Amino acid sequence: MVQVCVNGGRGSGDGALVPLSPGAMADSAAEAVAVGASDIHVHAKSPCGEDTLSSKAVAATLEEIRSRVGVPVGVTTGAWAEPDPAARVARVREWTVLPDHASVNWHEPGAEEVAAALLERGVAVEAGIWSGTDGAARFAASPLGPRVLRILAEVTDPNPDTAEDSAKELLAALGMGSVTPPRKGRGELREQPPPGPQATTQGRPVLLHGEEGGTWPVLRLAGRLGLATRIGLEDTLLLPDGQRALSNAELVTEGLAQYEGARRRVP
Repeated sequence: MVQVCVNGGRGSGDGALVPLSPGAMADSAAEAVAVGASDIHVHAKSPCGEDTLSSKAVAATLEEIRSRVGVPVGVTTGAWAEPDPAARVARVREWTVLPDHASVNWHEPGAEEVAAALLERGVAVEAGIWSGTDGAARFAASPLGPRVLRILAEVTDPNPDTAEDSAKELLAALGMGSVTPPRKGRGELREQPPPGPQATTQGRPVLLHGEEGGTWPVLRLAGRLGLATRIGLEDTLLLPDGQRALSNAELVTEGLAQYEGARRRVP
């Protein structure tokens, strides 16, 4: 599964190609799905282009995207959009149109309460576990762990030379053991997981992705490990050759090629 992350926390300062209005997000998401994306992650925006959890903005965004595509659509619940945990929970409970799933960053204050509110409303939860935080430890102790849809293993290391090692450390912290790529003709050892969605100690599948300079190395690692991944203007504005991407669809097209190429290179 390759998810397209349409816009993230980016704004007008990141260029006109970053979709900020519901219509622009829907156009961009539809183009990405047309070239192979099978899931969508989007940040609803205020009229000023800031991330928001407001019921009006979330509803407008979801309705516009769903009018164009038939794949699952998820939103963020990041604390930067609503810093107060109680207010964040209240926002979720006010939503009149529900996403298929929503990401919850487990290192943020109030993560358990936000996740519980989402589950109570029938919204699947993507558990965002960031490298360089205590998110993995908190998630391991969470009674909600077995109930989440999947884990977003988010490698925040932007250095292309070290992001892959940071990703391996994060996967180990999630209980996946060694992350040696699967090898043909070998048994399904814990240290050598078979291709396809892989589970953590909580029994949930993992979507592995990086950001900025670490985006492409981590995406290729996900391909070698047979893990789900994501790509889009939220994570990077650049193609692997350093050229500016013209759209989410271009990033998804290149991401699928890089992902499949990495899988084929597994010995």
